Parts: sequence; C-alpha cells; structure tokens
Amino acid sequence: MNTPTPRFFRFAPIALAALIATASALIAGPLTPPVGPVAPTGKTTQEVFDRVAALESRIAINSVNTPGDAGSIFRITQPGSYFLNANVTGVAGRNGIVISSSGVTVDLNGFELIGVAGSLNGVVITGAASNVSVRNGSIRFWGARGADAATSGATKVSFTDLKVSFCGGSGIRCHTDAEVIRCMVASNGAEGIFVNGGSTVIGCTATGNAVAGIASAGNSTIIQCTSSNNAGDGFNVGNGSTVSHCTASGNTGNGIRAFTGCTITACTTSGNQANGIFVAFSCIVLNNTNTQNGVGPSVGAGIFVDFSGNRIEGNVCTLADRGIHVISPGNIIIRNTCSGNTTSNWTITANNVVGPILDRTAPASAAINGNSAPSSLGTTDPNANFTY
Repeated sequence: MNTPTPRFFRFAPIALAALIATASALIAGPLTPPVGPVAPTGKTTQEVFDRVAALESRIAINSVNTPGDAGSIFRITQPGSYFLNANVTGVAGRNGIVISSSGVTVDLNGFELIGVAGSLNGVVITGAASNVSVRNGSIRFWGARGADAATSGATKVSFTDLKVSFCGGSGIRCHTDAEVIRCMVASNGAEGIFVNGGSTVIGCTATGNAVAGIASAGNSTIIQCTSSNNAGDGFNVGNGSTVSHCTASGNTGNGIRAFTGCTITACTTSGNQANGIFVAFSCIVLNNTNTQNGVGPSVGAGIFVDFSGNRIEGNVCTLADRGIHVISPGNIIIRNTCSGNTTSNWTITANNVVGPILDRTAPASAAINGNSAPSSLGTTDPNANFTY
C-alpha cells in the first residue's frame, strides 16, 4: 500500500527554489564597474580621524578642539574622552598636554609625546582635577617630568600602559589615591615612579633612573613590579605601605627600603649595592628571597633591621656580607635560612626574640634514593632558623 506524500513535502522543492532565486536577486549587484579611473575619496587623514572620533563620541586632541596657550601645546579644559592622532613634538618653555578639568580620559593611541631641550612636562594635570586617566603611549625627552599629577595635588589619577623615559625629572609623579598600571619608566632624572598616600602601583618596570626606581610617600600598595639598576633604592616606601611579589636588582642603594608599619612579602632582591631589604619599625618581612646583595663599596645584608617591632619570618638570605643583620632589640626572627654570607650569616643584637638557629652546614645526612628518609634538620621546632 502506497502512502500519499504530504502536500508540504511535495511543494517544498518548489518553495526552496523560489526562495534561493529571491535571495540571489536581493544580494547580487551590478558587476560592471563605473566608467572612468578609480579616484580618491578626497578625505585627509585628519578628516578620517575626526570622523572616527565623532562616531565614537571621542574628541581628537588638536589645535582646534584643544588649543594650547603660552604654557602648553594642547590644553584640555572640559570633561570628556580625548585621543591623539599623531605624535606631539615639544616646544621649549611649554608643557605637552595640560589637563585642567576633572572627568577626563586621554588615550595617546600609541603615539608619542617627544620633548626637546627646555621643554617642561609631557603631560601635566593641574588645579584640583580628579578622576583623570592617561593611557597607551610613549613620553620621552621632556625637560621636567614625563607625567605630573603631583604639583597641583590632583587626586584619583590613573596612568596606564605608558612608556616614560629620558625626562629631566621623575618619569611619573602622582598625588594621593592614584594608580599606575603596567608602565615602564627608564633613565629619568629623578624617581621612575613616585606616588603619594593611598595609591597603587601594579605591574610596572623601573630601570636606570637617577633616584629610586619606585617610591611611595606612604600607605600605598606596590605589586608585581620590577626595579633594577637605579641610582638609589629599587623601592623606597613610606609608612604603612605594602610591597608584594616584586623584584629589585642591581640598584646602588637597597633593593627595598621600608619605614614604619610596612609589609614586604614574596619579593626577590639580588645584586643591590646596599641591603636586599632594609626595614625600620614594626614591619613584616615574610617569605622573601635575597641573594648576593651588599656588592657595592659598602657592606650590606640580605635583610637589615634598623629598629624594633619587626617580624622577620621565612626568608632566604644568601651570598651577601651578612645574612640577617639586626642592630636593635625588640624584634622576632623565626623560620629563616642563611647560607654563604661572607662576614656572618647572623648578626643579631641582644634582647630579640629568636627561634633556635641550627648550624646545618654539615648535616651528615645519608644519600636518599627511595620513598623515605630520616630528618636531617636537627630539630622539631617549627620556628627554627637554619644555617646551611
């Protein structure tokens, strides 16, 4: 018995063919090109950028939209989102871009601000401006600072993804509540980066600057940064600051210098001319690795403790003049290890709280090949320090 085909399936091929023909008619255009040679649209690069800016609700930085004055090449006086569409060359006696309004975002768009002899700052934020962001570009060879948000006390400023080099003053300098993220500062005439209280510096690199690589006046957080070969301390942080997961190497001062109530954790210091880590009062120095510090004309230690109230715990200090050097009473020193320091592995003044220090330079343990072995620590004290 033959089952009749439903009407839908009998007419489906016809409907499909009709649909394809209609779609083809809608998509297809004329195949014959217009008569005459291909001509330019007549749009300049500037006009194209301005058109893009209009579509994006952004404002191009230029002499029409952001005219300068006697002290600046460009000046931004209104809130908004701005961008560069070309490099900017400095002028003696003038700043590059001056921002005098709150609520401004500047995208350097990958372009450069290039200073000249006698020029002032590359970017400067003036007055009581706040909530200003500058990102994504290069600033170099300015006579004063590369990016300055400190002189007039601007707050809540963000500098992100900038390369700042060969400026006469600091590379980047901020006032309070600032953030500096993924910036590179090199060969500037003062600090690479300086921030004031309540600020954050994340993922930055400072090298070859004339003072400290990265500095904080206090109560700031510095995370995952590298500071090397600066003519001063790698990191110099004020009271109440945190330095975490950072690397300091080859600096002419200390790798990390901290004052009162600071926390230094999971950092690495090496090859600094003074101490790997220097702390003053009431700091926590936890789980850091310090090697080959004190390489300059003056001796140095892996960790140097200047005053009291500090907790020095779980650190490795090797191949310096001294491993851990404590010159004041009232500190606690536990669970550290020192090895190969030339003058002394441990130099600790009286009246400190110190876990037992075990000399395990010759532990006389048997070779191990298998699944178990006896302890060669020589102690079960969890707070013991070790020389090895």
